[in-house]
Amino acid sequence: MGGTEHLTVRREGATLVLTLNRPEARNALSIAMLVGLYDGWLEADADDSVRSVVLTGAGGSFCAGMDLKALAGQGMEGEQHRDRLKADPDLHWKAMLRHHRPRKPVIAAVEGHCVAGGTEMLQGTDIRVAGETATFGLFEVRRGLFPIGGSTVRLPRQIPRTHALEMLLTGRPYSAREAAAIGLIGHVVPAGTALDRALEIAERVNACAPLAVEAVKASVYEAAELTEADGLAAELARGWPVFDTDDAKEGARAFAEKRPPVYRRA
Repeated sequence: MGGTEHLTVRREGATLVLTLNRPEARNALSIAMLVGLYDGWLEADADDSVRSVVLTGAGGSFCAGMDLKALAGQGMEGEQHRDRLKADPDLHWKAMLRHHRPRKPVIAAVEGHCVAGGTEMLQGTDIRVAGETATFGLFEVRRGLFPIGGSTVRLPRQIPRTHALEMLLTGRPYSAREAAAIGLIGHVVPAGTALDRALEIAERVNACAPLAVEAVKASVYEAAELTEADGLAAELARGWPVFDTDDAKEGARAFAEKRPPVYRRA
């Protein structure tokens, strides 16, 4: 199991929990964090015993975005990982889910600050839970910057365009309740309990047939980039093979026998 000094990895049953672990900087992105994140996504993809991923932050924050000191040319912690960035110049975008989509469901558990790059990375997750004191926002325009983590493309596809443009053009903070009202997150829970709720959701996902879950997730994202007619055709192509799996047969048997199914990814 991987991890770095700024990204911890642990297992909770069939769930891989990735924790941004730089609380003294409100989990601002560092080289070590980016390398650990990307390795975590690859680990989840490669391990068939992992059925879901929870992404969260340590110390009461999710992620405050990129380390601005690094952007100003003042260096960055984790120099020992810099060779990974040189070997793969796209690694940081893959880590932030801009150029990589894990095949397993990713559930975000947000507390505290989830702003700038944090909100951009959030858009790459599938299900989102936030503590009621969490804060969201894309502050880049206030600093003369551009939210190049994908927000000008993804955000208007995930929430109504008027809300997306207000968030992008004003750079103002949003409360968890506001974020839920515009559809950026799905659940608001008491502060400090976002991870617990995310793990509960993950357990429900884990109880389902993994081949079906992965196919459904892939179909949703694939169809979003197609016309309705092409999307429906792609859905059939991806969905019909699921009915021939051992998982599908097990689901039918378990239903008939009135017992919980035991899925084996076959």
